[in-house]
Amino acid sequence: MKTKKIRVVHYGLGPIGIETAKYVLKKSNMEIVGAVDISKDMIGKDLGKILDLSDDLGVVVTDNARQLLSNVKADVVIHTAGSRIKGIFSQLEEIIESGSNIVSSAEELLFPLDEKSDAVQKLTKKALEKGVTVLGTGVNPGFVMDALPLFLTAVCQDVHEIHVERIVDAGTRRYPLQKKIGAGMTPEVFRAKVEEKALGHVGIEESLMLVARNVGFSLDEVQVTIDPVFAVKPVKTDYFDLKEGDIAGIKNVATGISGGRTMVLLDLRMYIGAEDPHDSISIKGNPPVTVRIEGGVAGDQATAAILVNSTPAVVDAKPGLVTVKDLPSPNFRI
Repeated sequence: MKTKKIRVVHYGLGPIGIETAKYVLKKSNMEIVGAVDISKDMIGKDLGKILDLSDDLGVVVTDNARQLLSNVKADVVIHTAGSRIKGIFSQLEEIIESGSNIVSSAEELLFPLDEKSDAVQKLTKKALEKGVTVLGTGVNPGFVMDALPLFLTAVCQDVHEIHVERIVDAGTRRYPLQKKIGAGMTPEVFRAKVEEKALGHVGIEESLMLVARNVGFSLDEVQVTIDPVFAVKPVKTDYFDLKEGDIAGIKNVATGISGGRTMVLLDLRMYIGAEDPHDSISIKGNPPVTVRIEGGVAGDQATAAILVNSTPAVVDAKPGLVTVKDLPSPNFRI
């Protein structure tokens, strides 16, 4: 029996959106039926050209999502157009109104911290009314610092502390990421950006709360610190030429505390020239569990993979705003 293909619209064609669209084309159970972006360089062009394919796909990029979604029936919209709920609220509302499910890379959607905010309540109500599912996921947040450590606790009879360390050589990543971690900024500008809450890894607190809530830790306090990491030697990327002492990136740490004791520690260091990049998870419990991923989980390709690989479960899920822990763990499938 022939399986019905999942009809996908891509919303946002930045580096992650493009990588995601390319991956969808490899999936036998999916097909692209629409693409949305606000870039004037993309509007009106065939998606095949945007993806540097030899042939057109017959999918023209538009900046009018409402019109597209009213004319094309999509099972799911893969949304890669923003990080914060406030900034993308109208986009999500528009998609939900069309009756399409959403898989989004928006970090704040992983685990909305303010569950009683007007935006979250409106999205939840609308999703339930329309019978659609909304998921926020990715590599970090969405996997390395939350879903994976939670999965590893399955073999523990007791869990006392969870520590996750992620060291990323940002020099191997795309320009927007190198820029948003503060590479090349002066210390004064860096601190000003931190004070404005315009710098730091969006989603680290969401990851911490997702872990704590699911394990059952009751936290008295959550501390989040953001500090610059300085280059210890000259280092050059396609976008930055740093001298020794220049800011190369950030150290962003989130700590969940209960009774004066650290229960969850998420330590993220993302900077140009980082040596020994890796992801490591240490669970203090019975039995203790330690896992280390040499080189770390590659950000851009892995983000595209988890967005696409999560899509079938989202299409089949109960309506509403869900987290990665509400659905079966995604996996690769040919």
